[in-house]
Amino acid sequence: MDRIAFLFPGQGSQTVGMAADLFESSAAVREVYERASEAIDVDLAELSFKGPEEELTKTINTQPALLTAGVAAHTVLLERGIEPWAVAGHSLGEYTALVAARSLTLEDGVRAVRERGRLMYEAGLAVPGAMAAIIGLEAEALDAVVAETRSAGVVQVANYNSPTQIVITGEVEAVRAAMALATERGARRAIELKVSGAFHSELLEDARLGMGSFLAGIAVERPQAIFIANVTGGAIDDPGEIRTRLVEQVVSPVRWVTSMMTLADLGAVRAIEVGPGNVLRGLMRKIAPAVPTSGGGKLEDIAKLTS
Repeated sequence: MDRIAFLFPGQGSQTVGMAADLFESSAAVREVYERASEAIDVDLAELSFKGPEEELTKTINTQPALLTAGVAAHTVLLERGIEPWAVAGHSLGEYTALVAARSLTLEDGVRAVRERGRLMYEAGLAVPGAMAAIIGLEAEALDAVVAETRSAGVVQVANYNSPTQIVITGEVEAVRAAMALATERGARRAIELKVSGAFHSELLEDARLGMGSFLAGIAVERPQAIFIANVTGGAIDDPGEIRTRLVEQVVSPVRWVTSMMTLADLGAVRAIEVGPGNVLRGLMRKIAPAVPTSGGGKLEDIAKLTS
């Protein structure tokens, strides 16, 4: 098997109309949408293809819609004879990766991210927080900034997205204090994000506990492809550890740089972004430029891979 890694995007990559071309082209994709919709009693095809955007961007809807779009693209790739040697997903995309690796069923995956979205939204209402993207400061320098501003409140790293693009998360005033200090220390930009909570921070402890209870009740199988976990940045295959890491992920940083370096070190010959958008391709070019990247979220992208 070619060492092709499938990368599944997280929240922010959604667009109204995503995967509609795949739905029209494939009976297997239509079955994916039917099964996923029945699992959570939401018409995911209607929501994904027609919106409205304000409904699609609600985290409780975004997460199952993105997972289903990713599984749809994965289904078409399989129909065209392209299988993953390894999988990784950014934040909620980790669940899509596990469905693709047959570690979670589609139904359990979509139910899990629906519950994850609900818990994250409720945690954000209960304990308001903020997130910010810090551009142009390396991880070691930003880690020092975060450590120095913890006296202002809860603040930590949410996503190590690239060597110089890192997201911080936590209480509003603490995040803003870290933004100011990061700018003083040489960051090119510090951008507060429009989010409904301090995702991947200890402020989501209630959501972590809720996901622990939910995931305890579903089956997790050994992945049938190499699976790279967000929390460790390394490959894991033990079902118990996968469940544990999914729970930890709610309050822990996404170690995307380490994850992509792991894929490169293992010998990935190509990375395909399986789902809407091109965020993960852009990050891979910054992290491991020797690994070629391709889109795999649209029919025309997939056609190029098989032409």
